[in-house]
Amino acid sequence: MTKFMNDPTMPTPSFPGSHMVMDDCYVFISGLTVSDLSNGHAAKGDVKEETRLVMRAISRMLEMEGGSLADALRVDVHLTDLMTINDMDSVYAEFFEPGRYPARTCTESPNICGGCHVEITVMATRQLPKEQ
Repeated sequence: MTKFMNDPTMPTPSFPGSHMVMDDCYVFISGLTVSDLSNGHAAKGDVKEETRLVMRAISRMLEMEGGSLADALRVDVHLTDLMTINDMDSVYAEFFEPGRYPARTCTESPNICGGCHVEITVMATRQLPKEQ
């Protein structure tokens, strides 16, 4: 069964969508920026800190559903300036076990919502509770 959910620790989305959608197999997390986080506005402009805060939020959202970033299968990253990819990668890599990185696309998107410099979307395997 499909479940549509907003993270209660974040402001309600300003767009017609959900923070997360889950089915029996997957968790889909909408593109997140620091503008989507209630505490992220001060990080705007620092690609490393924007990446760190967004990845922490994604990790927490997956944990709310019993999973972790180890369950991530695909990640889409949008940067306002592709020349900052090394800065983003230096933080992004900290969230995964070396050699176990999800499939990824990274593109330059010059106009990310909220004036942010990083937006990240995730698709992960859903960890369903084990039957007792």
